[in-house]
Amino acid sequence: MDNMENEVISKNFIEQIIDEDLAEGHYDHVQTRFPPEPNGYLHIGHAKAILLSYGIAQKYNGKFNMRFDDTNPTKEKVEFVESIKADIKWLGADWEDRLFFASDYFGEMYEAAVKLIKKGKAYVCDLTADEIREYRGTLKEPGKNSPYRDRSVEENLALFEAMKNGEYEDGSKVLRAKIDMSSPNINMRDPVIYRVAHISHHRTGDEWCIYPMYDFAHPIEDAIEGITHSLCTLEFEDHRPLYDWVVKELEYEQPPKQIEFAKLYLTNVVTGKRYIKKLVEDGIVDGWDDPRLVSIAALRRRGFTPESIKKFVELVGISKSQSSVDYAMLEYCIREDLKLKKPRMMAIVDPVKVIIDNYPEGQVEYFDVVNNPENEELGTRKVPFSREIYIEREDFMEEPPKKYFRMFPGNEVRLMNAYFVKCNSFVKDENGNVTEIHCTYDPETRSGSGFTGRKVKGTIHWVSAAHAVEAEMRLYENIVDEEKGKLNEDGELNLNPNSLRITKGYVEENLADAKSEESFQFVRQGYFCVDMKDSSKDNLVFNRIVSLKSSFKLPS
Repeated sequence: MDNMENEVISKNFIEQIIDEDLAEGHYDHVQTRFPPEPNGYLHIGHAKAILLSYGIAQKYNGKFNMRFDDTNPTKEKVEFVESIKADIKWLGADWEDRLFFASDYFGEMYEAAVKLIKKGKAYVCDLTADEIREYRGTLKEPGKNSPYRDRSVEENLALFEAMKNGEYEDGSKVLRAKIDMSSPNINMRDPVIYRVAHISHHRTGDEWCIYPMYDFAHPIEDAIEGITHSLCTLEFEDHRPLYDWVVKELEYEQPPKQIEFAKLYLTNVVTGKRYIKKLVEDGIVDGWDDPRLVSIAALRRRGFTPESIKKFVELVGISKSQSSVDYAMLEYCIREDLKLKKPRMMAIVDPVKVIIDNYPEGQVEYFDVVNNPENEELGTRKVPFSREIYIEREDFMEEPPKKYFRMFPGNEVRLMNAYFVKCNSFVKDENGNVTEIHCTYDPETRSGSGFTGRKVKGTIHWVSAAHAVEAEMRLYENIVDEEKGKLNEDGELNLNPNSLRITKGYVEENLADAKSEESFQFVRQGYFCVDMKDSSKDNLVFNRIVSLKSSFKLPS
């Protein structure tokens, strides 16, 4: 009994509604959908909606439909259609053979509008868009009837057909639902359900010059496809009475049910299409998939995994109340996903050369290195060691502060998986930059030899210079200046000038054949992946997914 109670408590409010609908016989199955408009790339908020609708269908052994809501040809592109399909497949939401387009139903939507006209529930209106807004009223004042509201059924049918036949200019006439101009819900004050638009559509070409409005098309699409539970974000809550009105007046036998949930908001990230479009056009980012953005394509290119995004959506949860989530939670999820899966490799982001003066010239040793100390199943690899190596510039200081245990003149450190070396001298260029460091090594301290003599406090990683592979490293920060906040007084983005830092570094030879999107942990530097767009065998490019350190703590 206790287990049953726990199961009920753990269900979110949507699952509880579905359980009730099934128990009461409103539906005998569950079918959900994800209906994006193909006018941009999907972002992390859409991932929540996708995974929720797909997850619900999976949980109830139901079906999940993929449908493009392509009712607004002014903003839609085939590029966006293809990117959305790729993103959803990558997330693992499988629509099987159920890929639909709203444009598939334009004929049925037209007939639905004719049915409403015949029932006296829709009329052709000649008011301009500004006049319609003026007549609509306000939240405190009711609207007033259009002077065209009482046209006869016959006149409305003739006018609507003439609209379809291209006899009127854009904006000259619309079809409106006849509901209630005094409704407290403004969405019910005779909303526009069709408009004239002489625009070529990316799928239907010039077949249509009138297009349905989303609030009219959406419930019809759901009903035609047999959707049972239409999951939407909270901004559609006030539109639900119109959704219900449409399916009721069109007399669908098993009308779908709209349920709203809270959107996913991340702190200090850019999701607005207007802002992203400007960033792209101004050349600040290199496309909708720039790794500093949180479009799904950008997160994938950055190196996030579908598993990490699913974990993130689970942690955020499903509720009816709006809230913002710290970006650090998303970073926590990718660290948790990668830490046991990925090998820990040696790579130098900002290199300086070290010469081991007493190491034999031309000699190369290979050390057995554990790929992941936390996961023995990943095995070991061989890493070459030679007289000249690269280390991180920050691992050497000419005049170190107290408690600095890395390399400095006179100090001895362990080279990870290799030997103890002692820094003896260094060379600077004319600008005062250290160009090379000279050390000596102690052959008795070889890693794995069982050496138990003196101890050293510092251990640093390295890459053999003779075997190193040059690579471009892209180090990312938030594109928004977190201290100043997202927007300035002019409503423009406060951009972080350090959102991208590019360095030329070196990786161990085992990474020479790293494949596109393959990811690794680089010792002390974080998790990196091979850039899917710019990297090649002759020019390796690594994106830092996330650093190793996290300030995020799961709530207890």
